Amino acid sequence: MPQTLTKEKIALRPLGNRVLLRRLAAEETLKGGLILPETAKKKQEQAAVVAVGPGKHDKNGQLAPIPVKAGDIVLIEKYSGQEVTLNGEEYIIARGDDLIAIIEK
Repeated sequence: MPQTLTKEKIALRPLGNRVLLRRLAAEETLKGGLILPETAKKKQEQAAVVAVGPGKHDKNGQLAPIPVKAGDIVLIEKYSGQEVTLNGEEYIIARGDDLIAIIEK
């Protein structure tokens, strides 16, 4: 069954092997105290999982769930996924295969 982060009201449920992500904010200041303008910031590669699709079927027809849950913080490939805007918020819909790692707290 798809999982959704309950504190966010999203009318979007990922299908198949897809995950709905929200990029985490990039650092605005450097160690030396310099403030980066918006154009100089690189895309953040960490994201919070908002919702998870049911997974994909393997060769035998068995459902292989995606190994993350809503609320996890993950590393993603820099330019992966499709960017979407919902209720004025920026999100990414990415394939489960585009997730690199779960960041443990």
